[in-house]
Amino acid sequence: MSSNKATTVKLLEMKANNRKIVMLTAYDYPTARVAEDGGTDIILVGDSLGMVVLGYDTTLPVTMDDMIHHTKAVARGAKETMIVTDLPFLSYHISTPEAVRNAGRLIQEGGADAVKLEGGREVIEQVQAIVRAGIPVVGHLGLQPQMVNQLGGYKVQGKDFDTAKRIYEDALMLQEAGCFAIVLECVPTPLATLISEALKIPTIGIGAGDGCDGQVLVIHDMLGITDRYLPKFAKKYAELQVDMVQAVTTYATEVRDSQFPGTPHGFKMSEEVLEKLKEEIGLA
Repeated sequence: MSSNKATTVKLLEMKANNRKIVMLTAYDYPTARVAEDGGTDIILVGDSLGMVVLGYDTTLPVTMDDMIHHTKAVARGAKETMIVTDLPFLSYHISTPEAVRNAGRLIQEGGADAVKLEGGREVIEQVQAIVRAGIPVVGHLGLQPQMVNQLGGYKVQGKDFDTAKRIYEDALMLQEAGCFAIVLECVPTPLATLISEALKIPTIGIGAGDGCDGQVLVIHDMLGITDRYLPKFAKKYAELQVDMVQAVTTYATEVRDSQFPGTPHGFKMSEEVLEKLKEEIGLA
């Protein structure tokens, strides 16, 4: 393991020293290379790949095989970066032994360094069992995309007293259960700040304000690779889709106008071989 690669211990030190943690999603070899070369601390192979790269409307259809396939590609592209992979819908809900088994598959088969799962007090038993198996776990509170049907859509969580108190308590429970970090998604900034100050482990925010110990964004969103709706918390740092569409348009035009390929893009052969071939096939 590289001495520069983030570990659970290093992340705790970063929080203690008020050094912000940078997390990005990546779903394949090229995006993993970009994330690593750009200096990301943690790559999240999120089940958001269901919507971002597989074209589903939600994360719910994503399978364990999907997550393993994409994690393997990311692991090949980012050998010097901590990789955290999401446990997908129903991979840890049915039984604790199954949760441990599936977490183990992401490590053994996928090459992940840690796993992430959604939920609070209702998944404490699974978290404890996975941690006992020697697998680092990241928690996920606030908006839980796998619960989108129950939540009634993608809405900010923790705006009222009861849900805010529950999220706060769940964060403490996840820490006690052994999580080494917690993602807070779509949580009001003051609540996320309060939780971050109460925890010894780092928080990673997405739509949770600047009081968290780190931030995560979907790499396709921040690079402007997609034209899908962007939530309020996302920020584009580039407009790559515009550039890509323009490049494809130019390519298509050059092919149709016989401008591409040109001489620099072809390969030569000796006149002697060519003439011999023509003679052999009756074209000489």
